[in-house]
Amino acid sequence: MIWGQLGLNLAVIVAVMLLLWRYAVAIRDVSFIDIVWAWGMVLLAGHSALMAAKHGGISPTGWLVLGVTAIWGLRLGTHLLLRWRRLGPDPRYIRIMASLQEKRGWGFAKAALIQVFLLQGPLLWFVCLPAQIGILVGGDAAIGGLALAGLGLAATGIIFESIGDAQLEAFRKNPASHGQVLNTGLWRYTRHPNYFGDACAWWGIWLIAISAGAPIWTIASPVSLTWTLMKWSGAPMLEKGLKRSRPGYADYVARTSGFFPLPPK
Repeated sequence: MIWGQLGLNLAVIVAVMLLLWRYAVAIRDVSFIDIVWAWGMVLLAGHSALMAAKHGGISPTGWLVLGVTAIWGLRLGTHLLLRWRRLGPDPRYIRIMASLQEKRGWGFAKAALIQVFLLQGPLLWFVCLPAQIGILVGGDAAIGGLALAGLGLAATGIIFESIGDAQLEAFRKNPASHGQVLNTGLWRYTRHPNYFGDACAWWGIWLIAISAGAPIWTIASPVSLTWTLMKWSGAPMLEKGLKRSRPGYADYVARTSGFFPLPPK
């Protein structure tokens, strides 16, 4: 039964992505996809909870999975929405779309569908598997030591990410910061406190989900998220643009940890 429920969740997120693709084509901007990434996981967790409630109920640990996922996703998605409305299209996605149109000859609609929305939907669903399964397994799993450890790690990640985002927003709003590199606060110890916090949050959710009854193989989800943030579309894509636009960024890279918070060199 659980795989049928997961399949239904996948169909829901793909349908949402197709609707949002049409909206992206209408406004000629795909960069709100990061908002969808956060809120989409809340949607999947919420839909899982609705299905679980109809088939045996949700365990106390399952409720904890739902609550942590909702807090993480609603906070991050709202932050990204406000930033998108204030700053407009993300330069990273502008470069991606321009490259696809130039190198492959794709129109905007085709590039947005294939490279953004149809790619992000299944990936979002996969990363969110621990939360979905942790809610769907049901039963009466009590909140034990492993779940509390996961809660502590997830809370640390959410707080770390929130502080990093707030420091970056304050830096961007300061006219004296134009063209400069943020190297204070959490950004003194890691070049990507928001990504590090993101990873911690989902490793914590995975631990809670394991405690609820999710299988051990769901570790593939936080592993893939961490790899994506560190090596694929997270830090590498962002830093590529910063190295061109910030003269002091190379020096910042040389002395500051790329992901895990460490004392600066």
